[in-house]
Amino acid sequence: MHIHDILAADQTTISFEFFPPKTEADAQALYQNITLLEALQPSFVSVTYGAGGSTRQLTHDLVLRLKQTTSLDPIPHLTCVCHSENEIEDILTKYAEAGVSNTLALGGDPPRDLANYNRKSDAFQHAADLVRFIRSYNERGAHPHAKGFGIGVAGFPEGHPATPNRLEEMDFLKAKVDAGADYICTQLFFDNRDLYDFRERCELAGIRVPIIAGIMPITSLAGMRRMAQLALGARFPAKLLRALDRAANDPEAVKRVGIHWATEQCRDLLDNQVRGIHFYTLNRSDATRQIYQNLGLQDSTTLRRTALKQAT
Repeated sequence: MHIHDILAADQTTISFEFFPPKTEADAQALYQNITLLEALQPSFVSVTYGAGGSTRQLTHDLVLRLKQTTSLDPIPHLTCVCHSENEIEDILTKYAEAGVSNTLALGGDPPRDLANYNRKSDAFQHAADLVRFIRSYNERGAHPHAKGFGIGVAGFPEGHPATPNRLEEMDFLKAKVDAGADYICTQLFFDNRDLYDFRERCELAGIRVPIIAGIMPITSLAGMRRMAQLALGARFPAKLLRALDRAANDPEAVKRVGIHWATEQCRDLLDNQVRGIHFYTLNRSDATRQIYQNLGLQDSTTLRRTALKQAT
């Protein structure tokens, strides 16, 4: 389904993110978790794209497997770094032929083994350029769906780490939306006030597309530290840190604290009419399924998606 249709069907979308497995053992674990999460009937799932396209083929393989062997609607990530127009065109064509209806257009990072990579040779200097190219692909009628690819972009409630000027940052986000983005999916955050302020600033800037909130439950202290590194500056509220400190010697207690915090975040987001919640699953299922149960989402979501399938 095109993202417009998904958003029209669900008052609040619920979605999951996966990353491509690199080993057979990782693949088996992921597909077991996908089976468990598929039962929750999410609105869609997304698949990440490694720095500089380093997981290009793995991403493609996972997206096609999800499309062909599950009921899930996969949204592949695409990045600007290390890509030519011909390469992006080829990727889009393969996805279009496979019936994939949406993509998430990102700036991306250079591969770790190319730390001094010069981006001047890249065809797309900014995510807005990639959005514009995908939109032109749609306008050429290259996608079999009349609407072409739905296009998502990233948003940063706590601020983009590479753009300390917050006014300029909002200009960049608006440029992505004006280039043709259909929705925004945010980076993870742990204080909902950051999301609500971000939502208001978008409205003031004339950004009217739906905003989907990114949530990542903390399940271990080591994972939290990796999360902080990957997010390049995630803010952990003092109340959360105090609770984690109290549980620090008990891994199961740490996990319970993280799931409780994420549950309360999601409950508050639902109460405040957030347009969607996107779970960064880290290819696991336990935390997300527990949050579903805590919120009473599992049965209602299943009924909603079943009714939608029957209607179509």
